[in-house]
Amino acid sequence: MLNTLNFSDISFADIKRIAKVSEKGVGGYEWTQSHLALSDTEKIFVNGIVSHLLDYETTLMNEATIWARAIYPLLALAERGDIQAWAEVPIQARYPHVELQGIIDGVLSKTVAGLVETPYLVVVEAKRGLEGKNPRFQLYGEILATARLNWENNALPVQEIFGCYTIGDSWTFIRALVQQIESECPEMTIEASREYIEKLEAETILKILKFIIARYTT
Repeated sequence: MLNTLNFSDISFADIKRIAKVSEKGVGGYEWTQSHLALSDTEKIFVNGIVSHLLDYETTLMNEATIWARAIYPLLALAERGDIQAWAEVPIQARYPHVELQGIIDGVLSKTVAGLVETPYLVVVEAKRGLEGKNPRFQLYGEILATARLNWENNALPVQEIFGCYTIGDSWTFIRALVQQIESECPEMTIEASREYIEKLEAETILKILKFIIARYTT
């Protein structure tokens, strides 16, 4: 019987059973060093988003409020052409020995006929306090599911998927390369960024988002 795992319940032990994971750790990788310039219009929008954060205690906001006020607006600013920001996206993907499913909090994805087709960035909005779990494991599960779906669409032997988890208004990005997708144990190599605080580094966050999308539109 095929084992089914929900993203929100995935543990480190589950990830180790699904894939061989190699973590390179936090570093100043090329994809974190975006030199893409923001337009004047983008800067105005970013300043507007930040101005609505500075006077509020984000540590006291619930996740839905932070998502609406801080996270999703930056994702939407990174949209380009048919790559659009979506929230609450249901995903289901099947590997030979496991099925991964659940709702992804946010994606930047190629869109066809109003449907999410090829997600390039998946976002986990992590819970805080006593309910909080290590968001990396859920994010890894979502990346593995997305890699499988994208592979079914384009058959590329190595799938590059970006991920991000947010805690309050802080963002941490990862870049994953997933290969051997047809095997019993696919391989996933992970690079991670440092943590970025939106109140202070919103322009840097947007530049990273734009850099990620530019990789798929040039």
